Amino acid sequence: MRPILPAMPPLDVPSHASPSGTGQFPAAERESFATEELAVVLSHYDIGVLQSVAKFPRGSRKAPKLLITSECGRFILKRRARGKDDPQKVAFAHALQAFLAEKQFPLPQLIATRTDGQSMLQWQGAVYELFEYISGQAYPQTLEATYDSGRVLGLFHKLLETFVSAYDCPTASYHNQRSIEQAFTTISAKDAALHLMLQTLQQLYREAAQRGEDNGIASWPTQYVHADWHPGNMLFRENHVVAVIDYDSCRRLPRIIDIANGALQFSIITAGEDVGSWPDYPDESRFKRFIRGYDQLTLLSRAEVRVMPALMVEALIAQSILPMAVSSSMRSDAAAFLRMVERKVNWLMQSAGKLVDLLEI
Repeated sequence: MRPILPAMPPLDVPSHASPSGTGQFPAAERESFATEELAVVLSHYDIGVLQSVAKFPRGSRKAPKLLITSECGRFILKRRARGKDDPQKVAFAHALQAFLAEKQFPLPQLIATRTDGQSMLQWQGAVYELFEYISGQAYPQTLEATYDSGRVLGLFHKLLETFVSAYDCPTASYHNQRSIEQAFTTISAKDAALHLMLQTLQQLYREAAQRGEDNGIASWPTQYVHADWHPGNMLFRENHVVAVIDYDSCRRLPRIIDIANGALQFSIITAGEDVGSWPDYPDESRFKRFIRGYDQLTLLSRAEVRVMPALMVEALIAQSILPMAVSSSMRSDAAAFLRMVERKVNWLMQSAGKLVDLLEI
């Protein structure tokens, strides 16, 4: 099982990630490090004699990464993508990671620069980060791993209840956002043949958002959340999470917005290259196990449980629509993809009571 998207894009800076599966948007060329750039950047870190440097083609193509092996260990060097390199936003994410590291939360440690002990290096207008490398496997799709993924999200939220940041952070999410409404218009302008399907999805998005508003979510307390909790941002060993990565989307939101997206990502079923063959329904066992893992440390309220299916609908639509809106070209299977999304959304809307009952038993 893979998520519909490898990440939930933060809505203030739209992601250019494409949906997984067939008919992906044409891949842009991956950026790389220049030889001089690499030599200068590494000179700022005290990691001993280098043994090897290898490309690490993971994540955004606009943020090149290298796997560095030295006498001191293995590290990941990253140059932040343009638009993701605001020093204030990076400082916020780093402060949050440092706080979690002090609490023994499983994450890659940031390596400080040699001379001034900073967690980021700024050189010639670019921002660089060096992390310890943690080995692990991809999400093994087991119920045990799903449970642990929910448990670690609960731990993440619990620890951050006492985190105080000196930096401002975003507060936008996939819930009830104008940018998603605008995305429908943008896609329709690219391909008028999709207009009716987009109109249907837009109405479903509005109905789901209204359910959240009717339940009072706008007045619920906020806290720091990950906002990108999906299998691709975790490393596993023996069905346990050994590292959570990518804190670029962290922000303040009602925690249920984070939890609902995680529940969607860990329960959605994708199967094969033909999106038309993907089932409408999620994996109910994984859905239930993810939430049971979360409840191990901090119980969800009945109000949070009851609004979760509507938020899952919003998350699914947002993660499907936003990349299509910002891409320079349409998916080759755009119509089939949107039909699949509509089927899954309709199942979630019609089976909301069933999902709530699974969690309230």
